[in-house]
Amino acid sequence: MEKLKSLIPINLKQRIFESTSENLPSTCSSLIEFFLTLPEFQRVVRELSDPEMALCRKNVASALDSKQKGNECFSSGDFSKALSFYTQKLGLLEECIRDCNRAVGLFPHYAKAWYRRGKAYASLKKYEDAICDFNVALSMEGSLDGKSRIKDELEIMLNYCKRKGGTSSSCNKENEKDLCSRDRSYMTVEPHQIKLQCISTSAKGRGMSSPNNIDPASLVHSEEPFAAVILKQCRETHCHCCFNELPADTIPCSSCTIPLYCSQRCQEQASGKLSEYNQSENNIHEILSLDLERDIMDTTLASNVKHDQIPEHRHECGGIHWAAILPPEIVLAGRVLVKSIEKRRCSKETFEPMDDLELSHNYTQIPLESKLELHIHSIVLAYCLQHSYGSAFPFTGASASQLVILISQIKVNSMAIVHMKSLDAYGALGQSGKLSAIEDALISNVEQVRVGQAIYSKGSLFNHSCQPNIHTYFLSRTLFIRSTEFIPAGVPLELSYGPQVGQWDLRERQQLLEDQYSFKCQCSGCSQLNLSDIVIHAFQCVRPDCFGVVLNSSVVKHGKLDASCVHDFAAIDGLERALPVVKHEQDTIDKVAHLLLKQSDGLLRVGPGYCLTCGSYRDLESSFAATKKAVTNIKRLQATIISKKVSTILLSDALKSRDLLRSTMHAYSKDVAQAEDNLAEAFCLVGEFQLAMNHCTASIEILEKLYHKDHIVIGNELMKLASIQLSLHDLPAALSSINRLDAIFSLYYGSHAARLFPYLENLRREANKLAL
Repeated sequence: MEKLKSLIPINLKQRIFESTSENLPSTCSSLIEFFLTLPEFQRVVRELSDPEMALCRKNVASALDSKQKGNECFSSGDFSKALSFYTQKLGLLEECIRDCNRAVGLFPHYAKAWYRRGKAYASLKKYEDAICDFNVALSMEGSLDGKSRIKDELEIMLNYCKRKGGTSSSCNKENEKDLCSRDRSYMTVEPHQIKLQCISTSAKGRGMSSPNNIDPASLVHSEEPFAAVILKQCRETHCHCCFNELPADTIPCSSCTIPLYCSQRCQEQASGKLSEYNQSENNIHEILSLDLERDIMDTTLASNVKHDQIPEHRHECGGIHWAAILPPEIVLAGRVLVKSIEKRRCSKETFEPMDDLELSHNYTQIPLESKLELHIHSIVLAYCLQHSYGSAFPFTGASASQLVILISQIKVNSMAIVHMKSLDAYGALGQSGKLSAIEDALISNVEQVRVGQAIYSKGSLFNHSCQPNIHTYFLSRTLFIRSTEFIPAGVPLELSYGPQVGQWDLRERQQLLEDQYSFKCQCSGCSQLNLSDIVIHAFQCVRPDCFGVVLNSSVVKHGKLDASCVHDFAAIDGLERALPVVKHEQDTIDKVAHLLLKQSDGLLRVGPGYCLTCGSYRDLESSFAATKKAVTNIKRLQATIISKKVSTILLSDALKSRDLLRSTMHAYSKDVAQAEDNLAEAFCLVGEFQLAMNHCTASIEILEKLYHKDHIVIGNELMKLASIQLSLHDLPAALSSINRLDAIFSLYYGSHAARLFPYLENLRREANKLAL
């Protein structure tokens, strides 16, 4: 694309730079006319859209060769290698369970599937689950030999459980109906009863609210995407349809080499080739699966099959290469537009793209180079779509201009689909089945993994706030929105488009929002004076008896400031007017910024380097140099934590750097909190759990000031603290931490918390073991 950009004449570039949404058809037409005479453009679009040139096209000869190699490996007993050539597998127990889940979903009375899943459970030492499946298989098996074999297996399991003191009797009494009911409970999607209405405000325009009061932790909204696309970095690890992690036995697209799917159902959904069983809602609801996220995905798909059968991948399939090359938002634009085309084909309406969604855009505000890239990508995408749809999508300036606006809308309104992943230093606790002891240190981390990008028609209506009152999360590709506080009737429901108060300072937050969404945030978090915006990267007063803050940049635009005091180090930006103070932070802000609250005539009487409480001066140059070196040492420690190679020397240097930060930065600085958190993980890795707990607790105490005590960030840190406390066998403290993080996660995720964070259940299980 850079080559195409460089070949565009200066005068045409200037027209594009000056273009508005009204004259887009003209500029797009001119660019199309130029490209059609350009050999380089013809080469690019042919490589992207010609099946004969695409690298992603299925090769029949290659497929037969792979099958032959797989057969040879299988015949020689090299089953693991054979799995890489085709989906035959041996010894992959979790994958076996998934296959059995699919089988009983299609044929609920298929005895062998129940029996084989029971065998897999037995191998995984999940004996009660094995006994339940053997009972179901026994009731369905028709042959005497089959019944005899299952009885033998069942008797072995029952005797084993009796010797181990298990409670198999209750499971043995469970009948098939009870079992199906139990397993389907994993699939339940929590209903929401909140009535929503679209409102308009002078500051933010269109938004969403409720005519009724909303209690904390209420499920406000759930929605399937209008269109979605997987991100490039997740193509090899996540299903291209449901976005869940791929099992070992992946299912590829039947016509091209780009997508990988976790199940036959996902493959059929994406390609539009649903089997008669998958089209049967009754069969779908009989699916038994232990993977909740995939269950929710399947249930949602089942509910949408009747009214939303438009496939996402079909127009990108058959060997064309553009879907693998173009950026995700461009591919997403193609999927949104194709959905519009397909709907009109079914209804035999004339082509009027994108009247399905009413999305805002910021085309006139975007940078000049971005306008040029939008034009190029839109014309390339228009050519590729015309290649697939012919006259249904004409390759004209008008159609290309519609794509320019659509991509602008996607940049503003699309959401990143984020999955939560619990990590620890030595592998998932749920996989190991035990909590680590001193010799096998474990500390839990929660990582957010961006797996996809999507447009949600109603989800796009919720406005932004740096202090949101609702929280978004995803199960598979389904969007869920939950209230995190009591919200009075009529109050706008606002989520965070980016970093929140406590995560970034005011200047950084507003810069991101302006760059990405072209608006200056005026939310409650930006229009009120927040403690975190003052202290997040601030220095402490030089007087030991003063708890005041020293701002590290000329961030206060009141009065005359010395330009020589400006530094790149982040700080709050632009206290351009007297701001109201958040009530619950009044005392703390008064403590760290007394003079800030005692302004006269709206002007601050102190500048950068001066304590906001007592007016004492700190040398910013030397303070900045000292903290910069200390932060570098902490980052070095962080890198060794990832590689699990924490040295004594580096740990000692990090401790000295933490001490330097504590003597220079304010006590509530996020840099100090980060240092404490890294030290907690490092000491956990070397087996010093008491020191790890001390540093983890210190980090949490700071974060509670920057956020609030029930914020999800605190919950993530409590998960670490609880695992350390269990390693120390401090049961009362561990139970207190577990109960608190349970309450926080329930506030943000409701009934889905335990399924999104299975580590929680493992922590409580280990705590119960300590109590025995």
